[in-house]
Amino acid sequence: MQITDLATEQKLLPLLRQAFRPMFLFGAAFSAIAMLLWGLALSGHIQLKPFANVLFWHSHEMLFGFVCAIIIGFLLTAVQNWTGLRAPHGKSLLLISLLWLSGRLVLLFGQGLPLYLVAAIDLSFLPVCAWLLAKPLLQTGQQRNLFFVPVLLLLTACNALMYIGVATNRYELIQLGSQNAVWLITLLMAIVGGRVLPMFTANGTQTRKVDAWLWLDRAALGSLWLIFVLHFFALSKYLPPLAMSALFAVSAALTALRCLRWKIWITLKVPLLWSLHLAYWCIPIGLALYSARYAGFNISNSIALHALTAGAMGAMILSMMARVSLGHSGRVLQPKAIMSLAFLLVLAAAVSRTLLIWLWPAQTMQWLWLGVGGWVLAYLLYVVVYFPVLTTPRPDGRPG
Repeated sequence: MQITDLATEQKLLPLLRQAFRPMFLFGAAFSAIAMLLWGLALSGHIQLKPFANVLFWHSHEMLFGFVCAIIIGFLLTAVQNWTGLRAPHGKSLLLISLLWLSGRLVLLFGQGLPLYLVAAIDLSFLPVCAWLLAKPLLQTGQQRNLFFVPVLLLLTACNALMYIGVATNRYELIQLGSQNAVWLITLLMAIVGGRVLPMFTANGTQTRKVDAWLWLDRAALGSLWLIFVLHFFALSKYLPPLAMSALFAVSAALTALRCLRWKIWITLKVPLLWSLHLAYWCIPIGLALYSARYAGFNISNSIALHALTAGAMGAMILSMMARVSLGHSGRVLQPKAIMSLAFLLVLAAAVSRTLLIWLWPAQTMQWLWLGVGGWVLAYLLYVVVYFPVLTTPRPDGRPG
């Protein structure tokens, strides 16, 4: 489908031709820098003085700085395929890239800035992107994908809740905002993963696509929606711990059954597939850990949380970026061999941040540093390997 004039396209800087290019490149680089700074600050090697405090900065920026950048890069790229209309590019893409970058700068260096200024700059990013996403969807009547727009606005509400917590000096509101964002992003991963993993697996292994069980999809996603709603409206504290444990256990079992049906064992020779499958498996593992925590087992919120963040989000984002960057830049879906190491490093970082800390808590700082090192190396490998892919035109000469 010819959606833009080729001569006009060739005048654009390649980095600004589709949203995945700047968002993936800058988001990945930022995550490596932010994680390294967090590790150095946590171990006392540097004195980091970001907006609010270091703990707020780390939890906020890994979710709303890093993860949201990749979500936007993915959505504002995919909308072109969904609608056949030209996605944000050129000046509009430059605008949202600078808006995102401004948020990262004021959060890192804005300790002395007024809270309202920092919040206004940072909170504007997702609503602007939501509008850019909504326009082509509304023009073409794409009802199926329109739900991503309210998801972005709900993420904005989670972000705003963190700032309200800072303004009122209420840590529980900061935690509620960040935790709600985790549940919402987990739900988003479950929805998108359920759409693409069976198709990717069938195409990549030359096997028949696994037919969806509608009841299973609805039950698994419905349980995740319920978990999000209960936390978003702070209703979970009114339910008995065993009831919450049962809900998480059911959700973990349903999500694990979905994963099992997608046959990870047939993907072991395809790095772009087994990495995605392993990332998705981190979702039921994280849910199971929360179930055990509510049931009274000695599992901290941090360990269960990082199964979803360092595990599911970290691994799925890296694998999806590696695939989308190749596919949408007109390249063969065959990553360089060293990316298999990157996929393993980010998974090792998740294991270090969760399982190893749980089993050997006395060595927590060593495991934290192992996790930081694995994450930083994994995402730096992506930046180095994919820099030429993201900053040069498509080899087939097509737009994007």
